[in-house]
Amino acid sequence: MKFFIDTANLAQIKEAHDLGILDGVTTNPSLMAKEGIFGEEAVINHYKTICEMVDGDVSAEVISTDYEGIIAEGEKLAALHKNIVVKVPMIKDGIKAIKYFSSKGIRTNCTLVFSSGQAILAAKAGATYLSPFIGRIDDMNWDGMELISQIAHIYSIQGYETQILAASIRNPLHIVKSAEVGAHVVTCPLSAILGLLKHPLTDIGLAQFLADHAKGNK
Repeated sequence: MKFFIDTANLAQIKEAHDLGILDGVTTNPSLMAKEGIFGEEAVINHYKTICEMVDGDVSAEVISTDYEGIIAEGEKLAALHKNIVVKVPMIKDGIKAIKYFSSKGIRTNCTLVFSSGQAILAAKAGATYLSPFIGRIDDMNWDGMELISQIAHIYSIQGYETQILAASIRNPLHIVKSAEVGAHVVTCPLSAILGLLKHPLTDIGLAQFLADHAKGNK
């Protein structure tokens, strides 16, 4: 399973990259705004900087919601760097745009997915990635992992090549469960990734090893 970091923060991207397990980055307008990145030129330059930091895919989201606007923005984003994946919302014009991008060899990430029906449409249109929002589904008292499992089952039966990118990850358990039910990728905050490192028995064991080593050197 691939690990993407969901942020526009360059320090966090560098830390994840230096850890040696980073496969890519996902961003969105909210994450850009959180870092104080506003305006088309600033956003484009920020995408370029991220692409220079990471070897893998970088999802860059369009703002337009009409077909022509999505196409224009997507083509401009895709031209920035070979790592760019155009992030397109799960709407009617978004599906049409994904089909167009697929025919032109432009990779896409269909975002804001909340049902298996939407997942089927995105795969039929040729999306490279599909982003179901696990955390937001859980917030509605539904089961985000059940959705991932169902999509993985459908894709396997139908032979769809679209990769399931589990998004809206809130904690380390979400990462583990996503791997368990068949997600190809998870995108999450750095804190969730670092949380996988932690276990009290590891801390206890390491403390004991170091204590025994210290005794032996006296």
